Amino acid sequence: MSMHLDELKVLYADELLLVLDKPAGLLSVPGRGEYKQDCLSARAQARYPDALVVHRLDMATSGLMVMARGIAAQRTLSGAFASRSVNKRYVAVVDGQLAPSLQTWDVIDLPIIVDWPERPRRIIDHQRGKPSLTHWRVLSHNLSDGTTRVELEPVTGRSHQLRVHLLALGHAIVGDSLYASPRVQAMADRLLLHACSLELCHPGSAQTMRFVSTAPF
Repeated sequence: MSMHLDELKVLYADELLLVLDKPAGLLSVPGRGEYKQDCLSARAQARYPDALVVHRLDMATSGLMVMARGIAAQRTLSGAFASRSVNKRYVAVVDGQLAPSLQTWDVIDLPIIVDWPERPRRIIDHQRGKPSLTHWRVLSHNLSDGTTRVELEPVTGRSHQLRVHLLALGHAIVGDSLYASPRVQAMADRLLLHACSLELCHPGSAQTMRFVSTAPF
C-alpha cells in the first residue's frame, strides 16, 4: 500500500491539540535512515509546523494518536500521559477462543523487559521487568476462523505491552509479525490492533474530550 507524504487523517485540530488517525504500517516518528523519514509526525508537521510528539503507536498499530501544538501544550499533554490520566482503549483480534470471565474487565499484571538478544521483542520477566498492567474484556467470538475480538485498556504504557500480554495469555494478536506463530501471522495482512478511543483533558481549557475511531477490521 503506497502512502503519499501529504496523506493525513485529521479527526480534530485547534490551536493546541491535534488528533490524528494513524494507518497501520506508518511510523509514528522518524526512524533511523533516509527510508524511515516518512512518518505520521512528519506528515502532521508539514501541515502544522508547530506540531510536537506526545506519545506514539507501534508502526503496525493503527488508530488514534495525539500531537500537541506548541511547547506548553506538549508539556501538559506529556504530563497527562505520564501520570496515566489519559484513558486509551484498543480493539484487537486474537487467535483462539478467549473465554470471557465473570468480571466486567480482566487484568493482566505481568512485568515486561526488552529481550536484548532478540530486540525489538519484549518478554515477561518477573525479576527484572517493569510493572505492566492491562485491562481486557471479550467483545465477541468468531467461531468460523477461531478468533476472539477483545477490548484492551493499557494502564501502563510499555512498548509492545498489549502484544506481549496477550501472547502471555496464549492468544497472540492476529497478523503480529513479531510475536505470533507463522500460522497466526498469515491470518491477516496486518496486525489486528487498533487504538479505538482516547479520553483526555484539553491542554488549554482542561475540558474532558473523547475521540473515537472505528477499527478497520
